[in-house]
Amino acid sequence: MKRTALIMAGGRGERFWPKSRTNLPKQFLSLTDDGKTMIQLTVERILPIINMEDIYIATNEKYKALVQTQLPLLPAENILCEPVGRNTAPCIGLGAVYMQKKYEDATMMVLPSDHLIKNEEMFIDTLIKASDIACSGDNLVTLGITPNYPETGYGYIKYNSSIPFKHGYRVEKFVEKPNLELAQDYLSSGDYLWNSGMFIWNVSVILKQMKHFIPDTYENLIQIQDSIGTSEETSTLKDCFSKCKSESIDYAIMEHSPDIYTIPGNFGWDDAGSWLALERHKTSDSKQNIKTGNIITLDTTNCIIEGNNRLIATVGLDNLIIVDTDDSLLICSKDKCNQIKELIGQISKISPTLL
Repeated sequence: MKRTALIMAGGRGERFWPKSRTNLPKQFLSLTDDGKTMIQLTVERILPIINMEDIYIATNEKYKALVQTQLPLLPAENILCEPVGRNTAPCIGLGAVYMQKKYEDATMMVLPSDHLIKNEEMFIDTLIKASDIACSGDNLVTLGITPNYPETGYGYIKYNSSIPFKHGYRVEKFVEKPNLELAQDYLSSGDYLWNSGMFIWNVSVILKQMKHFIPDTYENLIQIQDSIGTSEETSTLKDCFSKCKSESIDYAIMEHSPDIYTIPGNFGWDDAGSWLALERHKTSDSKQNIKTGNIITLDTTNCIIEGNNRLIATVGLDNLIIVDTDDSLLICSKDKCNQIKELIGQISKISPTLL
């Protein structure tokens, strides 16, 4: 069966402020030494098994030009512009009805645009194995990540290692982000994986699941599908997609469907959730500093410094994040980087143009 991909690229990436902005969110930024943006890397890593014309990007209308600029070989009709944000279930459904209209059926890989993968060959091998499971019945497959520390910022997947199926295992349940004590229990049990938000299934299967579990959203999506290629497509998309209930694919489908499988992933996955991700993907100097731009440091250690045009000179600093842009300067303790989103809430009340 033909393999296709839906890459979700509508997020704002607030934790990467002030580089990530409303008009240039993190998926369109480069966070690696090779200079490629996150969405470019996402597309490039799946090209060995999916043709460019079979890749779809779901994004916001305001980002359409960015997608076209950064992915010039992508067919323009493969950029699906959501008129409003409605979370991942309607987003995935939108991709599915467009794919069904074109292919009748296909294996659909759903990937976020802002993840980083170190071992791309292993990742591709995992996707192929997941496709095999998806094509062996009405199966939904999610890629889990084998945890190596008790992370409290991710949802988890509980799987049963005693019930293997082909290359994966049956999923018992999805659980929300835990507190530290629970996360430690999950890690020590060996029965839990991080929920990566990457999925593989056949288009016909996910639409059948949506028809059963979220029928109102499904009916709106089918109206959109019927309008594709007609003069009513734009207006129908705007009207019907706006009527879809905003809910995640986990809550809408994955927590209820009976035939869900997972493959434990060990391919160096990183959701790049904050500036600290740069430490895992960029080369540091002898003092463990990550520096980009016109930077001079003295007695400075363990810092992340992202410059712009002007010189940044530091003396005697440790464990800080410093990000300079034309109109804003962020100085943040690494230990507090999870509060950047809260900081943005305060900025929005005073200077919303800086977001």
